[in-house]
Amino acid sequence: MKSLKLVLLGGVASLFLATGPATLTSGAMAAEVDGPKVKWKVNVWGKRRAFTEDLETFARVAKEKTGGNFEIKIFYGDQLGGKKQNLDNLKAGVFDMSKVCWAYHPGKNQSLTVLNLPFLPVTNFDVQRKVAEAVYKHPITSKELADKWGIFTFSSSQLPQYEYMGKGTPPKAIKDWDGMTVRALGGLADAMRALGANISTMTATEVYQAIDRGAVNAVSFPFSYAHSAYKIDEVAEWYTLNLAPGTNDCPNVVSKASWDKLPEQYRKLLTDAKGPAYDALRAAYKKKDDINIPKWRKTKTEIKYTDAELTKFREVGGQPVYDKWIAANKGKFDAKGLLDFVMKTAKSAQ
Repeated sequence: MKSLKLVLLGGVASLFLATGPATLTSGAMAAEVDGPKVKWKVNVWGKRRAFTEDLETFARVAKEKTGGNFEIKIFYGDQLGGKKQNLDNLKAGVFDMSKVCWAYHPGKNQSLTVLNLPFLPVTNFDVQRKVAEAVYKHPITSKELADKWGIFTFSSSQLPQYEYMGKGTPPKAIKDWDGMTVRALGGLADAMRALGANISTMTATEVYQAIDRGAVNAVSFPFSYAHSAYKIDEVAEWYTLNLAPGTNDCPNVVSKASWDKLPEQYRKLLTDAKGPAYDALRAAYKKKDDINIPKWRKTKTEIKYTDAELTKFREVGGQPVYDKWIAANKGKFDAKGLLDFVMKTAKSAQ
């Protein structure tokens, strides 16, 4: 028996010598980017969804490329603070990065609300990215964020064009919006006010109960992923398909203090990950469209406006809202110049 044990132990030892290194490291990650252990906290509201796939990509790439040394921990459901306090909490160092919707912070940031204006000539995903990133780098917007909050905009969440879902009589013409109560934010809210609608500016997580209980007739969300992410499609009876009134800018913002502490190679790693992160958003939004739209066409009234109706929408909710935004920000910064910059950038990006 003793000799048998020796034979077995000898065999194990031989196997270890032959395959030991591979066996011991097979479950570990090989680091492509060397660096110290760093942990970032990211705050975001709601659950994981198409909107957050860019954050998931950043986290995955950081972990894989550094062998786990650079950890980006995403805290869903406002775990680290409410969505309306993200700017304050970033400034206070509660976390390192978060998503921010400028429309949730009225008065705290004005210049970047230019991207919330309705009916901007942002025609597709690629144009939207180019316009957003150009605006993020503009001296007016970057200085306001740095001076007030100690942050900078890292990348866009690329929210798709908004559309409306609602209950009750479908608004099949522009006049039908008059008197309706709708959930809308930012410039979209201004456009709907111009149409005679009453505006509710509740946050995304408050919307389901509002429409379910009849507190609002319709809600605007990035189409189509957000309507299903927040289960609005479970209670809605109709939806608009081609109104395309605009979107809200909800970028990923980063604490400058946290960024400055990162090793240079980690900064480059995150910057290089923007491409895959944008690809993940594009794919996630399309996947939801491919599921949602065919399903809704079978169960809800689809509203598709004529070109004449869309022209009316833009006449009422376009330039008049731009003029109002410029007047409201006159004296704070060159609002007209910033809007002209958006239009010029969008035109050159087509």
